[in-house]
Amino acid sequence: MKPIQLILNIVWLVLVGFWMAIGYVIAGLICCVLIVTIPWGIASFRIANFVLWPFGREAVEKPGAGVGSMLGNIIWIIVAGWWLALGHLMTSIALAVTIIGIPFAWANLKLILISLFPLGREIVDSDRRFGY
Repeated sequence: MKPIQLILNIVWLVLVGFWMAIGYVIAGLICCVLIVTIPWGIASFRIANFVLWPFGREAVEKPGAGVGSMLGNIIWIIVAGWWLALGHLMTSIALAVTIIGIPFAWANLKLILISLFPLGREIVDSDRRFGY
Protein backbone atom coordinates (compact mmCIF):
# COMPACT_ATOMS: atom_id res chain seq x y z
CA MET A 1 0.00 0.00 0.00
CA LYS A 2 1.27 3.44 -0.89
CA PRO A 3 1.85 5.93 1.95
CA ILE A 4 -0.76 8.36 0.63
CA GLN A 5 -3.36 5.58 0.54
CA LEU A 6 -2.54 4.72 4.15
CA ILE A 7 -2.98 8.35 5.23
CA LEU A 8 -6.23 8.70 3.28
CA ASN A 9 -7.56 5.46 4.76
CA ILE A 10 -6.75 6.50 8.33
CA VAL A 11 -8.42 9.90 7.92
CA TRP A 12 -11.36 8.22 6.13
CA LEU A 13 -11.76 5.73 8.98
CA VAL A 14 -11.98 8.51 11.56
CA LEU A 15 -14.26 10.84 9.60
CA VAL A 16 -16.55 8.51 7.67
CA GLY A 17 -15.58 4.85 7.50
CA PHE A 18 -16.47 3.74 11.00
CA TRP A 19 -19.97 5.24 10.89
CA MET A 20 -20.81 3.98 7.42
CA ALA A 21 -19.53 0.51 8.32
CA ILE A 22 -21.89 0.47 11.30
CA GLY A 23 -24.78 1.13 8.89
CA TYR A 24 -23.73 -1.79 6.70
CA VAL A 25 -23.25 -4.09 9.69
CA ILE A 26 -26.74 -3.23 10.98
CA ALA A 27 -28.20 -3.94 7.54
CA GLY A 28 -26.25 -7.21 7.41
CA LEU A 29 -27.44 -8.30 10.84
CA ILE A 30 -31.05 -7.59 9.93
CA CYS A 31 -30.64 -9.56 6.72
CA CYS A 32 -29.04 -12.50 8.54
CA VAL A 33 -31.81 -12.65 11.13
CA LEU A 34 -34.29 -13.18 8.31
CA ILE A 35 -33.02 -16.50 6.96
CA VAL A 36 -34.09 -15.88 3.36
CA THR A 37 -32.00 -12.71 3.10
CA ILE A 38 -28.65 -14.17 4.23
CA PRO A 39 -26.99 -13.53 0.79
CA TRP A 40 -27.69 -9.82 1.22
CA GLY A 41 -26.34 -9.96 4.76
CA ILE A 42 -23.07 -11.46 3.54
CA ALA A 43 -22.84 -8.81 0.81
CA SER A 44 -23.50 -6.11 3.39
CA PHE A 45 -20.68 -7.39 5.63
CA ARG A 46 -18.34 -7.45 2.60
CA ILE A 47 -19.22 -3.83 1.83
CA ALA A 48 -18.75 -2.86 5.50
CA ASN A 49 -15.18 -4.14 5.25
CA PHE A 50 -14.69 -2.16 2.03
CA VAL A 51 -16.14 1.02 3.55
CA LEU A 52 -13.69 0.83 6.47
CA TRP A 53 -10.61 0.93 4.20
CA PRO A 54 -11.57 1.98 0.61
CA PHE A 55 -8.48 3.69 -0.78
CA GLY A 56 -6.40 1.29 -2.83
CA ARG A 57 -9.35 -1.06 -3.39
CA GLU A 58 -12.22 -1.11 -5.87
CA ALA A 59 -15.53 -2.85 -6.33
CA VAL A 60 -15.68 -4.54 -9.72
CA GLU A 61 -18.26 -6.73 -11.39
CA LYS A 62 -17.80 -10.40 -10.67
CA PRO A 63 -17.46 -12.49 -13.83
CA GLY A 64 -20.38 -14.83 -14.24
CA ALA A 65 -22.87 -12.81 -12.20
CA GLY A 66 -26.18 -13.26 -13.91
CA VAL A 67 -29.90 -12.78 -13.61
CA GLY A 68 -29.98 -13.94 -9.98
CA SER A 69 -27.68 -11.10 -8.96
CA MET A 70 -29.77 -8.61 -10.89
CA LEU A 71 -33.01 -9.75 -9.25
CA GLY A 72 -31.32 -9.80 -5.84
CA ASN A 73 -30.07 -6.25 -6.38
CA ILE A 74 -33.58 -5.04 -7.21
CA ILE A 75 -34.86 -6.48 -3.92
CA TRP A 76 -31.86 -4.99 -2.09
CA ILE A 77 -32.57 -1.49 -3.46
CA ILE A 78 -36.13 -1.66 -2.16
CA VAL A 79 -35.21 -3.01 1.29
CA ALA A 80 -31.91 -1.38 2.25
CA GLY A 81 -29.91 0.00 -0.64
CA TRP A 82 -31.69 3.31 -1.01
CA TRP A 83 -31.05 4.46 2.56
CA LEU A 84 -27.41 3.35 2.49
CA ALA A 85 -26.93 5.23 -0.80
CA LEU A 86 -28.65 8.24 0.75
CA GLY A 87 -26.21 8.04 3.66
CA HIS A 88 -23.29 8.12 1.22
CA LEU A 89 -24.80 11.06 -0.63
CA MET A 90 -25.44 13.09 2.53
CA THR A 91 -21.96 12.33 3.87
CA SER A 92 -20.34 13.33 0.57
CA ILE A 93 -22.20 16.64 0.58
CA ALA A 94 -21.01 17.35 4.12
CA LEU A 95 -17.42 16.43 3.24
CA ALA A 96 -17.36 18.47 0.03
CA VAL A 97 -17.84 21.68 2.00
CA THR A 98 -14.14 21.72 2.88
CA ILE A 99 -11.23 21.44 0.47
CA ILE A 100 -9.64 18.69 2.54
CA GLY A 101 -12.88 16.69 2.43
CA ILE A 102 -13.24 16.68 -1.36
CA PRO A 103 -11.30 13.40 -1.93
CA PHE A 104 -13.43 11.75 0.74
CA ALA A 105 -16.61 13.15 -0.80
CA TRP A 106 -15.58 11.70 -4.14
CA ALA A 107 -14.88 8.31 -2.53
CA ASN A 108 -18.33 8.40 -0.93
CA LEU A 109 -19.95 9.08 -4.30
CA LYS A 110 -18.11 6.09 -5.78
CA LEU A 111 -19.50 3.90 -2.97
CA ILE A 112 -23.09 4.70 -3.94
CA LEU A 113 -22.98 2.21 -6.82
CA ILE A 114 -22.00 -0.75 -4.63
CA SER A 115 -24.48 0.31 -1.94
CA LEU A 116 -27.26 0.04 -4.53
CA PHE A 117 -26.00 -3.07 -6.35
CA PRO A 118 -23.97 -5.25 -3.93
CA LEU A 119 -24.60 -8.66 -5.48
CA GLY A 120 -22.42 -9.68 -8.41
CA ARG A 121 -19.51 -7.51 -7.28
CA GLU A 122 -16.21 -8.25 -5.60
CA ILE A 123 -13.65 -6.07 -3.85
CA VAL A 124 -10.17 -6.13 -5.38
CA ASP A 125 -6.96 -4.17 -4.93
CA SER A 126 -6.71 -1.32 -7.41
CA ASP A 127 -3.31 -2.57 -8.55
CA ARG A 128 -4.71 -6.05 -9.26
CA ARG A 129 -7.49 -4.68 -11.42
CA PHE A 130 -5.04 -2.99 -13.77
CA GLY A 131 -2.59 -5.92 -13.78
CA TYR A 132 0.32 -4.22 -11.97
